[in-house]
Parts: sequence; structure tokens; C-alpha cells
Amino acid sequence: MVDVDGIRARYEQLAAFLDERGRRLFAAMEAASVGHGGATAVSSATGMARSTINRGIAELKAGRFEIGHRIRRAGGGRKRAVEQQPGLLAALEALIDCAIRGDPEAPLRWVSRSQRNIAEALRRQGFKVSQKLVGVLLRELEYSCQANRKTREGTSHPDRDAQFEHINATVKAAIAAGAPAISVDTKKKELVGDFKNGGKELRPKGQPEPVRVHDFKIPELGKVAPYGVPHGERLSNHDIANNEGWVNVGIDADTAAFAVESIRRWWYRLGKARYPEAAALVITADCGGSMVRQGLTMRGNRVRLWKREIQRLADETGLAITVAHLPPGTSKWNKIEHRLFAYISQNWRGKPLVSHQVILQLIAATTTDTGLVVTCDIDANSYPKGIIVTDAEMAEINIELDTFHGEWNYTIRPTERPP
Repeated sequence: MVDVDGIRARYEQLAAFLDERGRRLFAAMEAASVGHGGATAVSSATGMARSTINRGIAELKAGRFEIGHRIRRAGGGRKRAVEQQPGLLAALEALIDCAIRGDPEAPLRWVSRSQRNIAEALRRQGFKVSQKLVGVLLRELEYSCQANRKTREGTSHPDRDAQFEHINATVKAAIAAGAPAISVDTKKKELVGDFKNGGKELRPKGQPEPVRVHDFKIPELGKVAPYGVPHGERLSNHDIANNEGWVNVGIDADTAAFAVESIRRWWYRLGKARYPEAAALVITADCGGSMVRQGLTMRGNRVRLWKREIQRLADETGLAITVAHLPPGTSKWNKIEHRLFAYISQNWRGKPLVSHQVILQLIAATTTDTGLVVTCDIDANSYPKGIIVTDAEMAEINIELDTFHGEWNYTIRPTERPP
């Protein structure tokens, strides 16, 4: 009598260690040892088809493996889904193509371009697919999940590179002459309060700092932000030569007056002591930010309030103030973005900005291996929006336009007062 249970036990012990060919040959050896009726008994014990066992017996008798290194004969095994369902790959590519182009009439809208929704769209077309199969096919088509990348800067001015060369020459000349040169820009708004701040910090395991679920502004704290709402933002002046940063934390609207006041505070807080003999000041700034948030139609480098306030600063300090604007579309190229703002963001990552005092402390604690030192202060002044500068006031500005793009490069000198 054939010991079917014994065959089953031996097969179960070895099956996990054998490939398809090994299992077939094991079954063939067991069947051959039984003799007549062996294939039927082994098939019952292992669940393997008798035709497969007989093929294994033939291979043993032949003494060689006729199909080379393959486990199955050519064409063996289950057919791929794209072979069983002609048109599946083309339908998938059509869905992805529509999603990429954002065609509003496409069967799959671009906003739902996920493997689950793609699989559902294919099933509606009559295909038998799963989310896993869609993932496999997408990889074969060399698609992958990718985030947006900020690379487009808008139109590029033909004199962009020449303007950067002009800025570099102006700054180098100022530094060589012992005059201060600062870079001015604004940092993005931040909510003040117990809100989530991007990043992580070390805390006891399982004890993350609790923050609010919704990012709704707390009226009594407001924002530190450039959107013209109460509780303004930070405008920083970065001393290019000395690797120092000055951050003015405003609590009102972001205006050109606020921008110039930040420069004024930098001068009296840091600049005047460092450059006691200075007769000039060089400022590099972009064409946007505080200088265009006045409801005017002119570009930042032509905003009247900015120039009027610069004139007042020149009259007050006795400095000839040279302004060099970055070309349009290159605000992220400002050195301050990479030498100051990036390190401030790193320093307060994962820390809720619960108060103005906390913001000041985190900014002041920002340092780098190259010796960056940051000084900051709260600016509690009010900066109303929509101030109109008259033609008469503009006519009194003592401005000298540079021969190269005077709309970008100009010097405002102190007004000579009659004795």
C-alpha cells in the first residue's frame, strides 16, 4: 500500500527550499519509487498535476535538462495582463497623458492621478486590473511620483547677467572704499501662536509638542507676514562684508516705509558704529516685496514711497544712498535668502512661534560655522498702507540715475538745504 501521508510529509518539509523544477523532480522520484500508480498517489499527496509528474519522470530517465537554465519551457506560465488584455497598456498611457495635459474632457481628471483612481478608471473601460498591477505597469513605463520643482523664473530680461555684474562691481567698489553694503529683503509671513512649524526637534519618545489643529490667526498675536494684514513681518539687512544680520520684526503692514525704517534702525544700531567715517551706503534689493505693496501700478524699483523714504533717510544720516535692484524674476538669487533666511528657518524648525519674544530669541540665536551673527528687535510702529506721494514731493528727491538701467540703479543724495 502506498504511504501517501509519508509522501505528503516529505514534500511539505522540502517544498519551501525547492524551485518549480526541484519540486517536479522530487515528485518524479517519489512516483518512480512507488512504481505502478505512483504518479496518481504523488499527485494526491502534493497537489501537483500528473502531467507535470510524468514530465519530471521523463527528465529523470533522459538524464538531462533539455530546456537549459529555464525552469519552465518557453512560453510556460501565466500570460502577462497586457497580453491577456490587448489595449490595456495603450489605455493606461492615454489616461496618464490626459492627466499630464490636464484635459478637462479627459476620462481621468489630473487632480485624481493616483494608482487607485487610475485602476478604477481602467475597470470602467472593461479591463481587469488592480492597484498593484497599475503600479507595476507605471514602473515599466518609467513613471514615478515626483514633487513640483521650482525652476521657472518667468521672463528673463536680456540684461539680467549684465545687471548682476553691475551689482557686483558696485558692491566691491563700496567695500574697497570702506563703505557699508547691505542686502535687503523680506522673509515670508509666519503665524504667531502655538501653530505647527515645519521640521522636527528632539523630544522624549511619544511626547510631541501639542499644537493647534487649524491654522487660524490668533487676533491678539496676529502674524509676522508680508500680506498687508495686522502684525507685519521681518525685513532683514545683511551686512555683506561682515557676515552680520539685522532682523526687524514688525507688527504692522509691510510697506516701503517699514522697509526704510528697518534700514534706519540697522544704521543706528550697528552700521554707524562700524562705519563711523562712511559717507555712502549701498543697498541691493529685489524689484518686489515691501516696495510694491502700496496699491500702485509701478514696479518696485519705481515706487514713489520707497524713494521718498530713502531721501528722508539720506537727509537724516548725511549718506549718499546707492540702490541696485536685482533684475525682475531673480528675487531668490538675493544673497540674504541663502546666507541668513535659510539659517533662521533651520534654527526654529519644529518650534512653534508662540510669541514675539520667542521669535526674537530664535532669530537672535541663529549662528553658522562661518560666524554669522544676527541681531533683531521688535518694530512696534504703525505703517499705514496706500500713502500717496505727490509729483511735488517726487520733484524734490535728489536722485541721480545711473547710465546703465537708471530704473534699476540710482543714487539718492542728501538734499542741500539753504543756509
